[in-house]
Amino acid sequence: MASSSALSTSLGTAVKAAAKSRGPFVTMKGIRAVCARVIPPLVVLAGFLLLWQVLCSSPTAGLPAPSRVVTEAWDIIAHPFFDNGGTDKGLFWHLSASLQRVAFGFSLAVVAGVLLGTLVGQSEWAMRGLDPIFQVLRTIPPLAWLPLSLAAFRDGQPSAIFVIFITSIWPIIINTAVGIRNIPQDYRNVAAVIRLNPIEFFFKIMLPSAAPYIFTGLRIGVGLSWLAIVAAEMLIGGVGIGFFIWDAWNSSHISEIIVALVYVGLIGFILDRLVAAVGALVTRGTSAA
Repeated sequence: MASSSALSTSLGTAVKAAAKSRGPFVTMKGIRAVCARVIPPLVVLAGFLLLWQVLCSSPTAGLPAPSRVVTEAWDIIAHPFFDNGGTDKGLFWHLSASLQRVAFGFSLAVVAGVLLGTLVGQSEWAMRGLDPIFQVLRTIPPLAWLPLSLAAFRDGQPSAIFVIFITSIWPIIINTAVGIRNIPQDYRNVAAVIRLNPIEFFFKIMLPSAAPYIFTGLRIGVGLSWLAIVAAEMLIGGVGIGFFIWDAWNSSHISEIIVALVYVGLIGFILDRLVAAVGALVTRGTSAA
């Protein structure tokens, strides 16, 4: 008994010592992993800014250097929340208006795209009838839909939302259909054995199995939505980041355009990361990150 107790005590001490010695190692490993992700893009960004500064430092350069951009556009960088009425607003309000349009149009595209993709993926007749039409429509450029939507809705707001919807729905439909068609036959057999009704089959078999494909389509769709709204707002006017960029061009404020483009790129990146994070959570890491 004494030897057994002594052995247990020594094993416990060894485990605790190993845990203590492993703690700093895990921390250092985590720090190294973070540095491996953060440092390379920072180095590339610093090199790009340095090259840009060197190439555009000449007074005859067509574009302003980074230092000049910060100086000339400091007001809109430091004061993004001002609101003088009309379209004279800070960048926050322009970005907020664009994001609201994207959220509404993209949400409609998600619902319609998943349902249509499920129909095309599940039904052979639907695939033969609808897939060729979808393949033709998805090749139409986003802005080509804008005159048609303006004629139909006679207002810029719903027209912009329609352009977002019609631009982002195609990758959602196509990826959802591919995911549905790739559901293993074993899953379908089990559903038949336990006699799931169509609604139960949709929520318990189809969606979980096709989720990685669906979220791939959602990531592509949200990126296309952000591209489409910026382009559409340049033509429909009003409050929005697209209109801000076009108005800055008409006023020859190149530095303000560059700042706005930086915000557009950052928000597009954040939107993609958000959809990817939700996809990883829903699919338990099986979707592309």
